[in-house]
Amino acid sequence: MPALYHNPVATHFGAGSLSQIVALTEGQTVALVIFPEARGLGLLEKIKALLGKRLVHIVEDVQPNPDVGHLRATYERFWREAAGCETVLAVGGGSAIDTAKALIVGTESGWFDDLLALLASGKPFVPARCKALIAVPTTAGTGSEVTPWATIWDAAQQKKYSLHLDCTWPKAAIIDPELMLTVPAGVTVSTGLDALSHALESIWNVNANPISDTFAISAIEDILECLPRLRRDLASQDLRARMALAALKAGMAFSNTKTALAHSISYEMTLRHGLAHGIACSFTLPYVLGLAWGRDSSRDHALQRVFGPDLGQAQTFLRTFLHSLDVKTEFSDYGLSEAEAEQMIRDAMHGARGKNFIGSRAA
Repeated sequence: MPALYHNPVATHFGAGSLSQIVALTEGQTVALVIFPEARGLGLLEKIKALLGKRLVHIVEDVQPNPDVGHLRATYERFWREAAGCETVLAVGGGSAIDTAKALIVGTESGWFDDLLALLASGKPFVPARCKALIAVPTTAGTGSEVTPWATIWDAAQQKKYSLHLDCTWPKAAIIDPELMLTVPAGVTVSTGLDALSHALESIWNVNANPISDTFAISAIEDILECLPRLRRDLASQDLRARMALAALKAGMAFSNTKTALAHSISYEMTLRHGLAHGIACSFTLPYVLGLAWGRDSSRDHALQRVFGPDLGQAQTFLRTFLHSLDVKTEFSDYGLSEAEAEQMIRDAMHGARGKNFIGSRAA
């Protein structure tokens, strides 16, 4: 069938590729957005040494699930102090890259609430100004380095904003597995399962195509084989590199399809039940697999290339895989009644990401 695939991100992969930031920022001034632990790991000093005087602003108080309550002051300080810089370098997990994507979208006033108002309108807009972004993930899972999307949370109001503009595509991504060697087991598993969800969600998706399927299937096969081994051997450079590449492939897949029902459910699980994103979007995967199966022959074919022809066996395999990583797979495991879970699923099916799910056609 006809297919269109588009991804404008120049992608650099491999051990030691962090050094590419020197060539990519030549002749530019740079603001750095980085996770708090980077200083203790020596990573901040390494980046300072690579960039030298071109580094003019640093944001290192990134918080998980960037929330408007904290992001407001960071955003307004950035546009007061670093408005003249040309490039933002984001180094960290999904939260650091999402924070950077919010920072690069400038309002005329420099006030964060003006950006929130634009996002709340739900209408496309062209920002008054925008910076170039280079994304350097330090976890294998986010995919944000090769997509234009960022999620901004408002815990106080129990809501989230989705940011995606032409200018929030990174101009370059650097995937250096050496930066992932210190990631602890819990984060390794959570981010790896986020990548698995990205890949599966891109298959049971109304926007899927043969090109995105190629990335997704390869990513799923690698993650299923590699993630349990990596959890047992966190210092393995080979396994870190394989997971980094798998997460990149998953990102390339959903960069063209967006996510679907499992992610739509996950937002409520994170907002209302405090569940880490990678767990929130993966614990329902066996259940959503059951909803997807039989909806579309081409989607069944892609899923069966990974799991075989029997739905029951496929769900059992996926459920067992998650249990082996100490991830529980029932809504009741997270304190939801059957009625609450059913309502959450119904609501999620009609959300923006839920509508990408192939099962939403009959919902």
